[in-house]
Amino acid sequence: MQLYLLVFNYLSSGKKNSLSDEDLIEQIIETQNAQLVEVLYERYADKVYRRCIGFVKDTAIAEDLTHDIFIKVYLNLSSFRQKSKFSTWLYSVTYNFCIDYIRKRQKENLVDTEEEEIIANHEIDNTDDLNHIALDRLGDLMNKMKPEDRLILQMKYRDDMSIKEIQ
Repeated sequence: MQLYLLVFNYLSSGKKNSLSDEDLIEQIIETQNAQLVEVLYERYADKVYRRCIGFVKDTAIAEDLTHDIFIKVYLNLSSFRQKSKFSTWLYSVTYNFCIDYIRKRQKENLVDTEEEEIIANHEIDNTDDLNHIALDRLGDLMNKMKPEDRLILQMKYRDDMSIKEIQ
């Protein structure tokens, strides 16, 4: 009850963003308060979106996946056991959701090879073109990797996560 009063006071005073993730989750589970879910969304939507865009390379799909992930998180908050940080758990949910999405797309044979053909036929005119082609080829190689392996590389080198955080 004391925590509920604390949350009510924070919400009333406009300081809802200063609650910890754990306090928010506890209150969401107890009260099903949509305003508290919005706070988690505001905190983490951009990070989830960036992870999704890393998988699908399409802004509209990444936005849809982000919303779907937060719906899934909301529905499964009671399974969060607080053995790790909420952000780590959310990252795991995001990763698994995106992997499932990609696997489903691959089964439907929606893989687009048109871009690979353009790069293979591209002539190198100068150093800028060479750098652009190298980046494109790196992107192609990353796309050919298993999504799990690609994500590990992205977490380490793009997101500067430690090995411990990646685990």
